[in-house]
Amino acid sequence: MLVVAVLLGVAGVRAVQLQGIDAKAYAAEAAAKMTKTRELPATRGSISDRNGVVLAATEPAMLVSIDPDMVRTNGADKRYPMSKKKQAEAAAAPEAVADLLVKHLGGRKADYVALINEDSRYEVVARQVPAATYTALQADMKLGIDGDRKRPWYGVFGTTDAIRTYPNRSVASNVIGFVNAEGKGAAGLEYALDDKLTGTAGTQAFDSSTYGRIPLGNSTMTPAVDGASYELTIDSDLNWMAEQALAQGARSAGAKTGTLVAMNVTNGEILALANYPSYDSAAPGTAEADDLGNRAVTQAYEPGSVEKVLTMAALADKGLVTPDSEVVVPPSIASGDGVVRDSYDHGTVNMTARGIIANSSNIGTIKLARELDKGELRDYLSAFGLGAKSGIGLPGETAGRLPDADMADYTRDQISFGQGLSVNAVQFSAAIAAAVNGGTYHQPTIIRSAKQADGTPIELPEPTSRRVVSEEASKQVVEMMESVITMGKPVEKRDRDIPGYRTAGKSGTAQRFDPECKCYNGFTSSFVGVAPAENPQILVYVALDQPTGENLGSRIALPVVNNLLKVALPRYNVAPSTTEAPNGPLTFD
Repeated sequence: MLVVAVLLGVAGVRAVQLQGIDAKAYAAEAAAKMTKTRELPATRGSISDRNGVVLAATEPAMLVSIDPDMVRTNGADKRYPMSKKKQAEAAAAPEAVADLLVKHLGGRKADYVALINEDSRYEVVARQVPAATYTALQADMKLGIDGDRKRPWYGVFGTTDAIRTYPNRSVASNVIGFVNAEGKGAAGLEYALDDKLTGTAGTQAFDSSTYGRIPLGNSTMTPAVDGASYELTIDSDLNWMAEQALAQGARSAGAKTGTLVAMNVTNGEILALANYPSYDSAAPGTAEADDLGNRAVTQAYEPGSVEKVLTMAALADKGLVTPDSEVVVPPSIASGDGVVRDSYDHGTVNMTARGIIANSSNIGTIKLARELDKGELRDYLSAFGLGAKSGIGLPGETAGRLPDADMADYTRDQISFGQGLSVNAVQFSAAIAAAVNGGTYHQPTIIRSAKQADGTPIELPEPTSRRVVSEEASKQVVEMMESVITMGKPVEKRDRDIPGYRTAGKSGTAQRFDPECKCYNGFTSSFVGVAPAENPQILVYVALDQPTGENLGSRIALPVVNNLLKVALPRYNVAPSTTEAPNGPLTFD
């Protein structure tokens, strides 16, 4: 009796402890063990072009997994003995489920059987399976044994594993980029905007037992917030045409790489941006690693004679040059410890400033540039955006290099005609645009607008603008550039015209600095074209790196520029020219 009394007393005390004193703690622990939490992925935002054409989007898909133990028992409750009927179903389940996986997912049956025989409760079968495919697989699983829906197959599950798609494949791929296997942005805007495109995952918590979710148990949900979507300034159709023209031009020239920038000079919007070679955003693993970036912003190079446009703009703004300024151009000119010559041999020639640009005379440009203080020349080039990142928002942008104001005299000579400094293609295009659009620099932009998943607009940083040279100086520069196209020839003899439009341009052929040998090796050939010359609207700039054979920008890059301008001008409803190009003298007596 005494022993019984003691035992009952102990039990009573324990019961009071469990049900009275520690009841809440044990209840909370039990509830925690019953609660399962599941992440609700956010949908990655889309990227589209200026016309609403989708360039990157997310489509629903599933990660298909199996519970090998559940497949082998065909979902039987292992706490109870299986009937002969259940044993027969369990024995048939591995082969049957493997057949269904082959039917819907492809692959080898033996591989699926091997997974089913693993001693685990979770094995991944396939990732990013289209939602329709997974739905069809589950329908066959539910159809069950001999078509009996009351006897389904068990053990195949799916969780959200969205697919990132690129409907236009390689179009603007160097701008768009791609995501890696974990769904994280790995290049281009997918990388630069990753945190905003990704959104915020939600959660769902519910009561669950060993055998699944408890129907009337607690359930709470924090919805996911989908990622933001972006609209670009890019015109995908024009970009495709740009890529074709650039690829054709680069192959014809035997160039190693090439870039093309098409820009609206009135506001700095990038209409097309092409790289060669490029890649397919949907299959980045098939591309060379060097082609996965965006050379239009990451590659710094010496621009060559196209830079003379900026030198002339600075001189014109200071009142030191007009298109008719007269310069006696000797066969060579001393600079530093050496001499500078033009790309072609000549004697002493009397050239106007217009002729210096048309004939791309390094000597004539040096003689004019020496009239401008070195610090002032650098200030102008800096105001045109050289020596600093443009801030366009594309990853990996280089600032290039602009010498300091205390540069040597021979350095001033070099930068006046495009050597001794470096630029990237987007940065340089924006600088030329400022020289021809009336004198105002517009920060280049590639993102036009953005919005939250609920449609709320996202405020974007306002692009900067600043006046660099006067309108009169800009007009004079365009007139000099127009002489590059006309070359003083009658209309019927010009071979650089675009029918119906007055165009202005400038070529460049720069010695290429090779960082491997730290020496000049090969050339960078380029050309910039703007139209219509009387009221510039669209600029196209092309740079071809390391061409073989012919290396003059006017021979190999100009045709690429004109091919795209011929398409872009009517596409953007730019009215044809109604006046004749001026035909001022290139030389004087």
